[in-house]
Amino acid sequence: MNTRITATILLLPFLVFTLWVIATEGFIGFLTVAGREPWALQLLLDLVIMAWFAVRWMVRDARAAGRNPWPFVAATVVVGSIAPLIYVVTGSGKSR
Repeated sequence: MNTRITATILLLPFLVFTLWVIATEGFIGFLTVAGREPWALQLLLDLVIMAWFAVRWMVRDARAAGRNPWPFVAATVVVGSIAPLIYVVTGSGKSR
């Protein structure tokens, strides 16, 4: 399946779920769980590492396509994988 289609299919339900979690648990509620549970901390660290790789890929891909990657980089820090999903949905450089 096309990467852009896959990202589009994932984006809306994941965005809705994320907004619901933020509304019910707070924006930084994950830090409370990560501070209490070793597995939650492991998952948080794993996601930070993956976000770093996603950011590096977006910067290289955007430069190759003549796009500005920095709004997506900043958004990745704030909203996590939603920003790279939006980047792919709006057209990464290699799929143009």
